[in-house]
Amino acid sequence: MTSISEREAATAASSDRETTARRLLDSSEQLSYDPVKEVDWETPLDTDYHGASPEWSTLYGTSYWAEMTPEQQRELTRQEAASVASTGIWFEMILQQMILRDFYAKDPTDPAFQWALTEIADECRHSIMFARGAAKLRAPAYRPRRFVVEAGRIFKATATGEAAYAAILVAEEVLDVMQRDWMRDERVVPFVRTINNIHVVEESRHMKFAREETRQRLEGAGWVRRQVNALVVAIASYVIVGSMVNGKVYENAGLDGKRARREAKANEHHKSMLRSSCSGLMEFLHSAGLLTKPSLYFYKRANLI
Repeated sequence: MTSISEREAATAASSDRETTARRLLDSSEQLSYDPVKEVDWETPLDTDYHGASPEWSTLYGTSYWAEMTPEQQRELTRQEAASVASTGIWFEMILQQMILRDFYAKDPTDPAFQWALTEIADECRHSIMFARGAAKLRAPAYRPRRFVVEAGRIFKATATGEAAYAAILVAEEVLDVMQRDWMRDERVVPFVRTINNIHVVEESRHMKFAREETRQRLEGAGWVRRQVNALVVAIASYVIVGSMVNGKVYENAGLDGKRARREAKANEHHKSMLRSSCSGLMEFLHSAGLLTKPSLYFYKRANLI
């Protein structure tokens, strides 16, 4: 039988969840954007600007970067920004399907249910915004490798509970830190700065919800469950981060793709940027009991720790 203390704890958790959801709904009503109106889609692309902060380029700090002309550097950051946007679309589609599965046939009067639909609406707008942004950056449709696409198909169909929400959090947290830099950087083309600002503001609510859901789903979880889901989240993180910059960006920027990929893979500056962007995320995963020894292998492979 369920003890009184267990019932009280469950009631308190439900109340906290409802309060968080109501707060997020209120925030969404007060501060949300329509990218169609907010982003300058009409002004032609100004190639005197970068697509992202140069320091976030996969080649920044390498000998190849030093040899590149300013024009080549700007074109590379534009292609890389478009690739990140395309990866964002891919994962946002996974995210939407996981949330829909999670809330399927649940109480629609529950504020958490209503927030889940609000988040899905946000992600639909974001995906269209990223797609239009990538096109304006004059980039092709960058897609993850076939294996990654199929792995994502399996993940979105099977991931539940803390595994789903912690994986969502990883993708959002990594993007959040880099985009905060890009939106403040006057070297970045203005329409991309606007896109990043919109995404940062609205994703902050999504990250809050993902953290709360991860904590709640883990309440009462046993050692085996934590170990399994910690590993699932770590593998998902490795795949997501490794898919952010498509290897084809280098040729599309007019560079020697083979050399560029070799130098990018060994670029310690970029690895350091990734690690610094994930310090808060790793602290959260540790506090939630999802930073296990087996999972550390994949986080280190992804240069997140």
